[in-house]
Amino acid sequence: MKPKTDVNEMIVKDFAMVIEDFTRIFIRLPTIEKLSFTTLSVLHTLSHKSPMRLNDLIATEQVTQSAITQLVTRLERDGLVERKPDPSDGRAVLVHITALGAGIIDSRRSDRMKRIASFFEGLAPEEREAIASALPALTHLAQLGRSL
Repeated sequence: MKPKTDVNEMIVKDFAMVIEDFTRIFIRLPTIEKLSFTTLSVLHTLSHKSPMRLNDLIATEQVTQSAITQLVTRLERDGLVERKPDPSDGRAVLVHITALGAGIIDSRRSDRMKRIASFFEGLAPEEREAIASALPALTHLAQLGRSL
């Protein structure tokens, strides 16, 4: 007798594997604004959650205090972020993304969208429709994971 396989377990495993493959491709797609993965991750995080305290960036980016301080100093020097005092705590600093930093994220997203559009040309109409139908559920799944 064959052991029963949990359908949800199969879906999660297959989904995770596809997402891992797609993520690997996705992060390498843009041909513009080539910056380190950590730099881009911080800018992307700030594009959604700006301003943030350094300690919160340490937690989301999973880097050391020293590494995030050096990175934010470099980003500030390059005009991509700015530090401002936290109005609720004079001892703390908030990191804000600048228009230039947000522009990098936007230009990379635009470049990525153009490149992904070429992938869609290789799909059958019913495959494109399946992806379109899945977008609300995938959006909800991403929202559930944003708290991380």
